[in-house]
Amino acid sequence: MYKPKAGLPTREQILDFIATSDVPAGKREIAKGFGLSAQDKIGLKALLKDMADEGLIDSAPGRAFHKMGGVPKVTVLRIVDVDDGGNVWAVPERWEAEGVPPPRLRVRERKRGALGVGERILARTEEAGNGWIAHPMKVLAPASEQVLGVLREDGGRLWLTGVDKRERREFAVADAGGAAPGDLVLAELAGKPPKIAARVVSKLGDPFAARSFSLIAIHKLGIPDVFAQEALDEAERVSKLPLGEGREDLRDVPIVAIDPEDARDHDDAVWAEADDDPANAGGWKAIVAIADVSFYVRPKSEVDREARRRGNSVYFPDRVVPMLPEILSAEVCSLKEGADRAALACHLRIGKDGSLKSWRFTRAVVRIAANLAYEEAQAAIDGTLDLDLTESVLRPLWACWQSLAKARDARAPLDLDLPERRVVLDEQGRIMSVSPRERLDAHRLIEDYMIAANVAAAKALEAKKAPVMYRIHEPPSREKLMALKEYLDTFDVPFALGQVVRPATFNHIIERIGDADFRPQVMEQILRTQTQAYYAPGNHGHFGLSLGSYAHFTSPIRRYADLLVHRSLVSAYGLGEGGLPADDAANMESVGEIISRLERRAMEAERDTTDRYVAAFLSERVGQVMDVRITGVTNFGFFATVEGIGGDGLMPVRDLGGEYFRFDEGARTLTGEHSGDVFAQGQALELRLAEANPVSGALRFEMPEGKGAAPPPRDGRKPVRQIKHRGRPMNIRHQGKRR
Repeated sequence: MYKPKAGLPTREQILDFIATSDVPAGKREIAKGFGLSAQDKIGLKALLKDMADEGLIDSAPGRAFHKMGGVPKVTVLRIVDVDDGGNVWAVPERWEAEGVPPPRLRVRERKRGALGVGERILARTEEAGNGWIAHPMKVLAPASEQVLGVLREDGGRLWLTGVDKRERREFAVADAGGAAPGDLVLAELAGKPPKIAARVVSKLGDPFAARSFSLIAIHKLGIPDVFAQEALDEAERVSKLPLGEGREDLRDVPIVAIDPEDARDHDDAVWAEADDDPANAGGWKAIVAIADVSFYVRPKSEVDREARRRGNSVYFPDRVVPMLPEILSAEVCSLKEGADRAALACHLRIGKDGSLKSWRFTRAVVRIAANLAYEEAQAAIDGTLDLDLTESVLRPLWACWQSLAKARDARAPLDLDLPERRVVLDEQGRIMSVSPRERLDAHRLIEDYMIAANVAAAKALEAKKAPVMYRIHEPPSREKLMALKEYLDTFDVPFALGQVVRPATFNHIIERIGDADFRPQVMEQILRTQTQAYYAPGNHGHFGLSLGSYAHFTSPIRRYADLLVHRSLVSAYGLGEGGLPADDAANMESVGEIISRLERRAMEAERDTTDRYVAAFLSERVGQVMDVRITGVTNFGFFATVEGIGGDGLMPVRDLGGEYFRFDEGARTLTGEHSGDVFAQGQALELRLAEANPVSGALRFEMPEGKGAAPPPRDGRKPVRQIKHRGRPMNIRHQGKRR
């Protein structure tokens, strides 16, 4: 029990009190615990408000407080997942921190299998290591569930179809709330199975209108897409700030920004030339100039609060939901050709072998010589585009990059050549094409310069013993490695579990496969084997990049983690205003957890929206037979993706014909009991597109020539052969060149 103290407690004492209190700690409990007078209680109220604004604490239902990023000691949780290992996961049903997703808690069941997804429990919570544990106290009655969906009419009755492709149910509509068939709505479900009805609570518009698919993701995942007026007003004011005295003048250095053709903001720019220092013979001098966002976005400001609750910008084919107001993200902070811009400059000395010899950081003023698209820079180097800067600027950049590439090859990071899908829209938002983005040397060049600057930032802060928000990627777990081994066994590709696993281990697997037909699927499986990268102040290295120290420094316009690294550099190197406050330095752990969750939310939103655009693009090809590849096999069918476009679709087992198909979980195959036809992960075949739903992003396939027809070999491909692995039959293709 805390002894009464004279005057207000410190922030640290309040945090300790909240963490150790046996009851929910509200203002009354805190005041009593510290023996505060009536006058002190007024000061306590202001202190608690400041701590909430600073991100140290958050309020829970009932006006109790808890640590920011944490949960109340006793609260209502909703079960959201039961994983393959039987672990039950839940999130708080109510979450007061606007824009911040709640943490997932692992539920300790008294009786295994007693709780299912969607159930509500009253639980006691505790922090354990880097996570949270929930101890159920009572199972609660179900609450009304909300569904985002589209209304359709059938037989004079309205039905609600959910936008989530995992939701395969439809619900009868009891109250349309003025919405009409075809409208996108938010509805509340009521009743018990099988009589569940929907009541529309909000009409959101036409789901098929141009640029609507991203709005579905924004609404579904609760992504903040409107800035508070106070933040907009503040952004307008700070955008007019003079660049200030004491900046290094780099305006005469021909620094160039190389970005995607459709880039909305420009965080970074690069320059390099041969080093004239004899001590670094054959080496290079380079500058990586990054937008000085910390100069404009100060800690605890209105813009900073908005940026922290967003965590990152979210990029859709039709729009960007920026972390910062557009006057900053797209204008004043964006490194634009011919304009004076504030930058945080990373000066690098790079050895002939690509090693980082030294680094220093300065606040600078830069004037970008050119904003180039990747394709333009590559064409200039290849000699197919005439640019004035080719010989004087681009050639030295490419030559220095050759050294950086040597260092990359020496450390052998994970090398997965998985193309990114690019959705191209016309001015009205209609889909023109969906195709893989071309991978050029220009992309690799910028990546390697950015990696070098990120490493330098981490090491510079370590040398100063300053706080670092590391970008961490831990090695795969044994469970995931065992699953990969079982998968590779189906292709007769050996994988020893006892070895020390490095990124090169996976690269060797890909090299061993060569140009086999199933190469893309193995790379996808290796990607699934990797752990989720995250942000934290404790260094655990970056497995995928094969680096011991790594931080995100190069994108402060679109990532809050980078802004924190900038602030820490400003403080550590005494570069002026906008440094990292002491309370933020002490609170890096919880902030890292929050921005990691926000990043995962953004990734889900971007992926789901791309799937919807792909489904819309393919909806005009329903009925066509197309080349697909099996990406997953289950007991109810298999999933396949359209080659060259993407988009996963289901081929239901019920549509494979009248015979019984046996599912082998270990081999991930479906085998016809009479025909012996085998459908296996990685298999290439032709299927007819039966359905493409743009609202949910879901596809459905059927056999091209009647139910149960075996997939014929493609023209120019060697036939399928059947082998047995551990006594189980499966079809694979002979190795050959990829198309």
